[in-house]
Amino acid sequence: MEIFQKPCSIISHAKLNETVHDIWVYSPKIALSAKPGQFVNILVPGHFLRRPISICETLGETLRLVFEERGEGTKALGKLMPGDELDILGPLGENGFSTDKYSSAILVGGGIGTPPLKFCKNKLAKSATVLGFRTDKQVILAGEFFNVQVCTDDGSRGHHGNIGKPLEKFLKTGAYEVIMACGPKPMLKTVVNLAEKYNIPVEVSLEERMACGAGACLGCACKMKTVDRQSESNFGSIGSTAIVSYPRVCKDGPVFDGKAAVFC
Repeated sequence: MEIFQKPCSIISHAKLNETVHDIWVYSPKIALSAKPGQFVNILVPGHFLRRPISICETLGETLRLVFEERGEGTKALGKLMPGDELDILGPLGENGFSTDKYSSAILVGGGIGTPPLKFCKNKLAKSATVLGFRTDKQVILAGEFFNVQVCTDDGSRGHHGNIGKPLEKFLKTGAYEVIMACGPKPMLKTVVNLAEKYNIPVEVSLEERMACGAGACLGCACKMKTVDRQSESNFGSIGSTAIVSYPRVCKDGPVFDGKAAVFC
């Protein structure tokens, strides 16, 4: 996978709510090679560490980035306007969502985990979407998906509660091949539990604090498990044991098999 570092011009900048920004950037090489689930690392003026931002979607030679103000770096990024340039490194993440393998999927997003699913929706022939937010004021991008169920914790919009019941309703139809999800860990755990119940593949995009974004610093290692069948005695009885590994979210992900993820 080829990675590019480019000064890229901001084409447009809008706000989706009080803290979420929506920018389009002219970045031909990154946009033309990016895949759903990947991200970019942005050098924010005046800040030492780059900020990882998921790729929301691409259109021709342009790149869409939707991000939330979470600290001083993203606040500074939110102040940049059309015509300003960004030092962008990407596309990063060797494993994105498998939109080349599946034609239909249930997309599940939580909060700022919603934007990268737009890229998935663009690549799929058929999709249903479940989006979870704390309140109506925090709902973003819902109108850009097909067959959408919005959930809010306070009941101010759509389903009152978490994504569990709406997701299960879609699963009961048996009309989709896979679940693709991005959001907070409690939500992802619910998604994986339902995927296991209905015996459907599930891919999850994980978020960890990153420094280098290229797998060198090991700061974003996450816990994964696999099951290995092995002999347990001299009498030939066969059992299984969980083997734990610690892949890097930035390099080996950010998308993983949800059934292998360990949500502590």
